[in-house]
Amino acid sequence: MVSIEPGRLYVVATPIGNLGDLSARARETLAGVDAIAAEDTRHTARLLGHLGLKQPLISLHEHNENERVAMLRQRLDSGSAIALVSDAGTPLISDPGYRLVRALREAGREVLAVPGPSSIVAALSVAGLPTDRFSYEGFLPARPASRRKRLTALAGLEHTLVVLESGRRLEAALADMVEAFGPEREAAICRELTKRFETTRLDTLAALMDWVAADPHRLKGEFVILIGGAPASSAEQAALPPVEVMLQLLRQEGLGAKAAARVAAQLTGGSTNQIYTLAVQADKP
Repeated sequence: MVSIEPGRLYVVATPIGNLGDLSARARETLAGVDAIAAEDTRHTARLLGHLGLKQPLISLHEHNENERVAMLRQRLDSGSAIALVSDAGTPLISDPGYRLVRALREAGREVLAVPGPSSIVAALSVAGLPTDRFSYEGFLPARPASRRKRLTALAGLEHTLVVLESGRRLEAALADMVEAFGPEREAAICRELTKRFETTRLDTLAALMDWVAADPHRLKGEFVILIGGAPASSAEQAALPPVEVMLQLLRQEGLGAKAAARVAAQLTGGSTNQIYTLAVQADKP
């Protein structure tokens, strides 16, 4: 039996497709809290209806999260227990909730995880690509030029890369991946995970492009794309990606790792943290 403590936020993972994947603990938590902060209250209302629950719902999405933080913190301070859910899967993973959790952590409030479904972990478990190390990139930039620049910066990674993509951009994204990683780079497309038409396809990027183009139905649904890492031998022989060249030049000019990463991120549109990691790795003997 789950014990719900007053004044706490419970971050609850919900099914990504199959409702049977909701854990018993998640159901008891949703049933026991005073209110549920949801990315889409209509979507969550359907889930609660399936469970026979009628908890009050509070909308919390990317456009109103900042203004909701103070209100939710006040309710927690008054003793309410609140659950945070997204439309599907684990909140905060390419979904709203970070600002709320961060604010509560800074205020010393208790935030508890009720783990469960995640499309990222599900895809890694079935794709057939190495899982000992991987990077999660989330959604790629929607603008073609920005997307190509980002993929080029990631081309030298020697471990599995995980990205999310929508059906309307899938073909364009695959074409850019072929350009950045090469047509023979191994990759997997995971579509509609846990749902009726779940499909996972492991092949080269070029072959995956042909497979998608052969049937328009393959563009429908939610997609997780996994790209295999660059072979170590090839990575050593290949020219450095632009971001690494930039880091090397900036370091030669006397900038420290943090400063070089910050400048490179501004010039490429990449992640400062990820570029800093590259800078630190380059410093290692």
